[in-house]
Amino acid sequence: MNIEFLATVAVIAPDPTSSRSLYIHALGLPLHGEGDGYYHSEQLTGCKSFGIWPLSQAAQTCFGTDQWPAGRLVPQVSIEFDVANAAAVGPAARELEQAGYELLHPAREEPWGQTVARLAPEGAIIGISYAPVLHD
Repeated sequence: MNIEFLATVAVIAPDPTSSRSLYIHALGLPLHGEGDGYYHSEQLTGCKSFGIWPLSQAAQTCFGTDQWPAGRLVPQVSIEFDVANAAAVGPAARELEQAGYELLHPAREEPWGQTVARLAPEGAIIGISYAPVLHD
């Protein structure tokens, strides 16, 4: 697996309004929303994208339901690492599975064009992805 860069860090927020108050108002981060509750910025040096991801959206993306499954550790953060291209995501995901990690879902293309596979160790959602908009 060849990780090219840290693509995205997103706080997973059970209370997105409170999180936006901290990150936008108190810290002054230049986050903007898409109208669906996800706020982000690609203007912070050192991170391609920083966001506030509502827990309900994380659950929907990973499991197809608005509720995080009982019995699974509720994640606090999502961190995505980008590989060279969309075709590299599947092999990277299989490499993680072969190393004993359980995927939340296999490599797939999301509606916004990102190809990603996710796992959830240690209270974090970790994505191996290729997001075309984040590559030069």
